[in-house]
Amino acid sequence: MIELRDVTKSFGPKQVLRGVTLNVPSASSMVIIGGSGTGKSVLLKAILGLIRHDGGDILVDGQDIRDAEREAFLARFGMLFQGGALFDSLSVWENVAFRLMRGEGKRPKAEAREIAVEKLRRVGLGPDVADLYPAELSGGMQKRVGLARAIAAEPEIIFFDEPTAGLDPILAGVINELIREIVVEMGVTAMTITHDMTTVRSVADRVAMLHEGVIQWTGPTSDLETTPDPYVQQFINGRASGPIGTVR
Repeated sequence: MIELRDVTKSFGPKQVLRGVTLNVPSASSMVIIGGSGTGKSVLLKAILGLIRHDGGDILVDGQDIRDAEREAFLARFGMLFQGGALFDSLSVWENVAFRLMRGEGKRPKAEAREIAVEKLRRVGLGPDVADLYPAELSGGMQKRVGLARAIAAEPEIIFFDEPTAGLDPILAGVINELIREIVVEMGVTAMTITHDMTTVRSVADRVAMLHEGVIQWTGPTSDLETTPDPYVQQFINGRASGPIGTVR
């Protein structure tokens, strides 16, 4: 579904992506791991076309993203943002239905609300939450609302940016379980970036490690623990020293 061929991106003299090559199969869940500042978020933004990559090719379902009609292209994606990114001035249901009430496929307000309430139910929130505002919700509930919004328009591809950031282990486990269920049920292609190894093991079919602007290793999740790659082993075991560098 997503193919990256030698993708590069620099910001001034700083090279962030130095030739990323990666294939994400359709209806599968790929998780990108790597240290802070390695370019994981930049990679997602480049795929979405929010930033223009300098070199290489990015193809979605065989089409170069530079040739795609923007509105139709973005309509294929859903996104769960790290901080939730809910609109404070909109009610919960209006946040979930935000895309449904805009653009070419705009739905009537009553229909959009009905869909929003159903998506909220799917992530474990009752209809009583629909008319609340984000400030009235806990962090875990906000994350669920963000997930409901990501799936509201039935996208083909969903990106998850640090989906369990800021959550306690129990809530993180709930969100991981919801993500896995939704990906399987909807048959979507998923890309997740995270530092959380519990999330990796819970939601990934395949894992790729981004280090110094290139894919250092990629393989099925079942090979993660046994790969001899020293970069992967340092990262997944949280070792202070190794080829990634000594952390002090």
